[in-house]
Amino acid sequence: MDLLIDVTRLTYRFWQGRLPTGVDRVALAYVRYYGHRSRAVIRFAGNSWVMPAAQSSRLFAWLNSPVSVLSALRIIFSGIIAGWWNKQHSAGHILFNTSHSGLENKTYPAMLRKMRVKSVFIIHDLIPITYPEYSREGEAEKHRLRMKHLLDSAAGIIANSQVTLNDLSQFAEGLNRPMPPSTVGLLAPGMLETQVSDRPMSKPYFVILSTIEPRKNHVMVLQVWRRLIEKLGDSAPHLMVIGQRGWECENVVDILERCTALKAFVTELNSCSDEDLVTYLHYSQALLFPSFAEGYGMPLVEALALGVPVIASDLPVFREIAADIPDYVDPLDGKRWSELIAEYTLTNSKHRTAQLSRIESFKTPCWTDHFAQVDAMLTQLGSSEK
Repeated sequence: MDLLIDVTRLTYRFWQGRLPTGVDRVALAYVRYYGHRSRAVIRFAGNSWVMPAAQSSRLFAWLNSPVSVLSALRIIFSGIIAGWWNKQHSAGHILFNTSHSGLENKTYPAMLRKMRVKSVFIIHDLIPITYPEYSREGEAEKHRLRMKHLLDSAAGIIANSQVTLNDLSQFAEGLNRPMPPSTVGLLAPGMLETQVSDRPMSKPYFVILSTIEPRKNHVMVLQVWRRLIEKLGDSAPHLMVIGQRGWECENVVDILERCTALKAFVTELNSCSDEDLVTYLHYSQALLFPSFAEGYGMPLVEALALGVPVIASDLPVFREIAADIPDYVDPLDGKRWSELIAEYTLTNSKHRTAQLSRIESFKTPCWTDHFAQVDAMLTQLGSSEK
């Protein structure tokens, strides 16, 4: 079965020098698993180009180690020329779109029909639709269009969680549209093989790991930290805020940059290597995950896989992934967050010790299981041709 992987978003982000998000890490996992038997697809201005095998292999290799933008441009340009000259065909192929990328374009379904491919989409969340207040202005309508195009065009859907798949099913029901063949494939952490360095600081500290945006609830955590400092003084724990600044996060940025009380107790890291990230998680008292909504929750998986406790919002998707292992708190209950964080700071913390015991039963999602689900769908799609 011939496979195609749309790497447009991944290539463009790496051109910009952006660090990989959870969505990008999923795309890279597909490149690594299927790249040896796939060709790359690049979209631009409503058109798509299928790279020949040689240029696809070179582009996949570049994505795994994106050093020179110029070298990637050369690969893509030569691939477009060679693909056009040799009339690269895509009819009947399976096309993976791992990121929702391009689905908001009105021309996207027509492009797929022109390519005559069977599209398999990895869906990450419907948060702009279910929680529009946490998204950029206009994003809800864009995401509705993405999901409509997905329902109209998909030969198969891989959801990152049952919660996400349920949200999509409800969306389809609301439109009175049938659901394409679908399955759930939990996502594996992407940095377990990374080595741990020396402890970064002697005092107890916590980590919050995410892009800074409204639904991640950084404001509540920073308010909690100010109260902890007022209460505990120099004994207050440190907070590592790890993640790039996103959209509509001015209030968080104002607190980080202007609040003098937090200066000695809060460190913001907008750029962090995998080695540093694993090190910060490994030695932390806990990962804090106070989001209002999530489609999955990769930091939770990464922390538990490393044996690090998690204090998280009580969200259905977190319970789907981690059952009763984390300590769950309502994302609006700042008082309870403050109490738990203070207790976790103690060397003899009963809550932390209890969670460390529960973590032993955590089954880390793995790519082997994920791709077993995808391969089963590919077999199903292949059988439908006969």
